[in-house]
Amino acid sequence: MTAIKQGDPAPDVRLTDQHGRSFDLAEFRGKKWVVLFFYPKDDSPVCTREACVFRDTYEQFVGAGAEVVGVSSDSVESHKTFAEKQRLPFRLLSDADGAVRKAFGVPKTMGVFPGRVTYVIDPGGVVRLTFNSQLNAAGHVAEALRVLRESGERPSPK
Repeated sequence: MTAIKQGDPAPDVRLTDQHGRSFDLAEFRGKKWVVLFFYPKDDSPVCTREACVFRDTYEQFVGAGAEVVGVSSDSVESHKTFAEKQRLPFRLLSDADGAVRKAFGVPKTMGVFPGRVTYVIDPGGVVRLTFNSQLNAAGHVAEALRVLRESGERPSPK
C-alpha cells in the first residue's frame, strides 16, 4: 500500500453517502476543491470533535470553493445517525470494505486503528495537502483552510 502524497493525483472515489446517494470524486474535477478527511469511527470522541470543527467552519470551506467530505468504514445508517446527531452539513461516505482507504494509503495507527488523514484535492484532481494526525482533530481543519487560503484561487461565480 503506497501512501498518496502532496503532488500526486487523487485516486478515484466512488462511495455512498449517509443519504444513500452516490459520490464520485471525478464529478468535482475542473469545478471545486475537495477536502476529503478519513476518520476512524462515528461517535468516538476525537472523531466527533473533528467532524464538529469541520461543521463549525463549514461556511469558510464553502466560501473557498471547497466541498468537505468525511470517510470511514461505518455503515450508511451509522453515518446518517451521526450526521443528524451532530448536525453535519457535509457528506459522510461509507467505505465499508476499506478499498478507498487502501487506495489513498491511509496508514493504521499503531498498526491496528484506522488512521486519521485529511487530503485537500485541487480542481485538477491533484493532492495539495496530506495531513496525518490521530489526535489533533482541529489541526486537520486548520491545515486544510490554510492550503485553500494560500492557493489564491477562488470559486468562479455561479
